[in-house]
Amino acid sequence: MTDEPTIQQLADSVGFELPENFNSARLLWDNLVQNAERPAVIHDSGTWTYSELANEAAKIGNSLKAYCSPGDRVLLLMDDEPAYPAAIMGCMRAGLVPVLLNTLSTLDLIGYFLQDSGATAAIISDDFKDLLNEQVIKGSVCQGVLNAAQRPWANELIELPEHPTHRRDQAFWMYSSGSTGRPKGIVHLHEDAPYTAQTYSASILKLGIDDVCFSIPKIFFAYGFGNSVTFPMQCGAAAVLLSGRPTPEKIFEHIATHRPTVLFGLPTLYTALMHHQQAETADLSSVRLCISAAEILSEELASKWRSIFGLNIIEGLGSTEMLHIYLTNAELQLKPGSAGRVVPGYAVRLVNLDDREVEQGEEGVMHVRGLSATETYWNSPEKTTETMRDGWIVTGDCFVRDEEDFYFFKGRADDLVKVSGQWVYPMEIETTLNEHPKVRECCVLAVELEDKRLSIKAWVCLVEGVDGDEEVTRELQSFVKSRLLPHKYPRNIVYLESLPKTGTDKIDRQALRLLNQS
Repeated sequence: MTDEPTIQQLADSVGFELPENFNSARLLWDNLVQNAERPAVIHDSGTWTYSELANEAAKIGNSLKAYCSPGDRVLLLMDDEPAYPAAIMGCMRAGLVPVLLNTLSTLDLIGYFLQDSGATAAIISDDFKDLLNEQVIKGSVCQGVLNAAQRPWANELIELPEHPTHRRDQAFWMYSSGSTGRPKGIVHLHEDAPYTAQTYSASILKLGIDDVCFSIPKIFFAYGFGNSVTFPMQCGAAAVLLSGRPTPEKIFEHIATHRPTVLFGLPTLYTALMHHQQAETADLSSVRLCISAAEILSEELASKWRSIFGLNIIEGLGSTEMLHIYLTNAELQLKPGSAGRVVPGYAVRLVNLDDREVEQGEEGVMHVRGLSATETYWNSPEKTTETMRDGWIVTGDCFVRDEEDFYFFKGRADDLVKVSGQWVYPMEIETTLNEHPKVRECCVLAVELEDKRLSIKAWVCLVEGVDGDEEVTRELQSFVKSRLLPHKYPRNIVYLESLPKTGTDKIDRQALRLLNQS
């Protein structure tokens, strides 16, 4: 493979420069020069200016010094509220490393995150206080848990000197969804977040100081982190934060009240909004741009959204490993069904099983390169070696590139699929479902819906004497949710007397796929 651009060449191509000594908290603090009194965060509890948010961040950073030393990790188990971006920035400015956790994590996973990260402190939203109880903390090195609702940092100083960090020092972590085995700690550096702002945000969003960003996906997602934290702070814009479950009613209410100019969602959420009764009367006139990522956007969905609201949905593809979007359509360059073209500052190649780069029109596994890419999974050397090869991230996604350099998703090389924007491994659900005492055997597959989104379907054979009714379906779904993350469960369960088998007496998965299509 020849003429592959280096990471430095890619950075140079977009004019990306940072001083060697750099701290990502400058994304917030740099706004104090000209934007101190402009709105930074808009929330049901009120609007916070950049000055107020920086003061809160400084207080949080100062309070953590009682439990942490520079370089220590701090778990953040928080809802989207003003204290969340303040905590992220306060940690980084103090030389600490915030670890953004999925708020749907189980008690078992929270305990694992504590042990794996070696976090010495944690900050929680009040709704999640039971997830970090004494039993979970026992045996870890965590010295303090701060409840954001109580603001234990209220009396701390609002001056927080920037801890000296190098641009390539650890800045923050996120954990993978753990689709195959335990979640992996994805380490990002201080240079990574500014890079996503100069590449994707600058070329696609073109945010200005008067923009208002509203991300329905939460901050703990890499997608939401960029949408609500990095991108608006980089240019002095504002971010609308929605606490709690983002129901269509709440989303429409926030759009009507706070008048966002850029709306970030994913196909599942756009579908829910379109089919809600308020869609007929909702006023989206303030919105100039709708962004979608995390799962396939069907042409039908995009067309229907456009017919109702008069807005295109701009689809892109990103990952936690890359921190944000590296393939995207553009407002004036859309191709339905495509993940788009390569974002300036990144490079993509498609490789076959022989490790040969494929030609246009041929299917291959996508490798992506760019400065924002993680370089390691924490405590996972084998997975790091498997996924990160010579500066490339091996995504496991199979794509085809057309004659105009648009990329089209064809499937997962390892059978991982995205459902509602989150990775799901059907075999993991199948294994768990088989543990239920009423299940004799089962098969779980990802199936394509009419609008091209993916869903999880289970074919189940029950033990003798048990009937497959709605009550049993709810019981099985609840059982899987309780063992795994809440999004990892079969949306549809079909009951059969027996499962089709191959000649070697294995479950005939292809037969079930054909049955699903019939």
